[in-house]
Amino acid sequence: MEAQPAAALETVFRLESPRVIAGVARLVRDVGIAEELTQDALVAALEQWPRDGVPDNPGAWLMATARRRAVDLIRRRETYARKLAEIGRDLPDSAPAPEEPAGPDDIDDDLLRLVFTACHPVLSAEARIALTLRLLGGLTTPEIARARLVPEPTVAQRIVRAKRTLARKNVAFEVPYGPDREARLGSVLEVIYLIFNEGYAATAGDDWLRPALCEDALRLARVLSALMPKEPEVHGLTALLEFQSSRTAARTGPDGEPVLLRDQNRHRWNRLLIARGVTALGRAHAATGSAAPGRYALQAAIAACHATAPAYEETDWPRIATLYGLLAARAPSPVVELNRAVAVSMAEGPAPALALVDALAAEPALRDYHLLPSVRGDLLLRLDRPAEARAEFERAADLTRNARERALLLRRAREARTR
Repeated sequence: MEAQPAAALETVFRLESPRVIAGVARLVRDVGIAEELTQDALVAALEQWPRDGVPDNPGAWLMATARRRAVDLIRRRETYARKLAEIGRDLPDSAPAPEEPAGPDDIDDDLLRLVFTACHPVLSAEARIALTLRLLGGLTTPEIARARLVPEPTVAQRIVRAKRTLARKNVAFEVPYGPDREARLGSVLEVIYLIFNEGYAATAGDDWLRPALCEDALRLARVLSALMPKEPEVHGLTALLEFQSSRTAARTGPDGEPVLLRDQNRHRWNRLLIARGVTALGRAHAATGSAAPGRYALQAAIAACHATAPAYEETDWPRIATLYGLLAARAPSPVVELNRAVAVSMAEGPAPALALVDALAAEPALRDYHLLPSVRGDLLLRLDRPAEARAEFERAADLTRNARERALLLRRAREARTR
């Protein structure tokens, strides 16, 4: 029986820790302490759940336990009287905390407060991303390193230093107003984007998808769209996530195995989300006016081409290749170039695309990126070079940390052997 609570706890903690950290941070006004108190709640669960069973609402149990520990911590502080005056409304354990006074464009959302706090300009851009992926996305240090294509010790140092800096600078746990909000928006959008991507194609673990991360990211993007209606990139990101979310039901098979885009049953795509994506993309274009579209609006336009194509073969690949070219100019990245190569392979054939992929082989950021050999294997297979393709698929399988993706790549390697 002990394995069941342990497995349940791992799953629940992965899903609920961002909400618990955000809720506790609202009490203690320190994200580092909030994370520690959330970890304390996890330890308590590890002790009690195997003995007493998994509670009916495990997320609420973790939140209540962490909040009680936060209250105990506050009461132990020498400055208790001052803290009580500031956050006394949040102290009761059984009743919801009263809402704080709202400004003209405020939003009462602890997760959003957590994002904006972790994206404070006192932190470097990379530190903001690493900290928010850890706190809000629930990602481990190895997963963040994988997503950011940097060494694990670098990520660990960024997270530790970021929490210390926020505490030392006494950064407020809030959604800022006016210019301060706009100054942090770029980092906030990138973090939401990366959290969604981790849910959309998990870098590690046994599951291909982590839907809770996608749902949190999409919800936050929608909230930002309502909060900042004149910001085109907010609408662009929202459109992108709507389009990507529309394919969720078709992206895995009955046993959870990945289903590639060309093999997906498009009747299972969510037409409501596609319609929402079209609307959000229209808002992005309207807010952009005569200016050049931003990176998220361009990616949303690419996703729209996929979402509106009746079949894989009928996708407007030349337009997608052109859009990736614009995206590469707007936000240069070897990953964008790799995606452009895939579009070029569909628009012009595998030979010119292989030349583009081979030109990326020396990119340090792609040295351990499994999708580089995966794409190369696909191109080699289409060029009737199965032995080379098999080797590339096997190399990609060795590089990925996701069990489902590894199984898919090894299957493709076996299929190449029979060609």
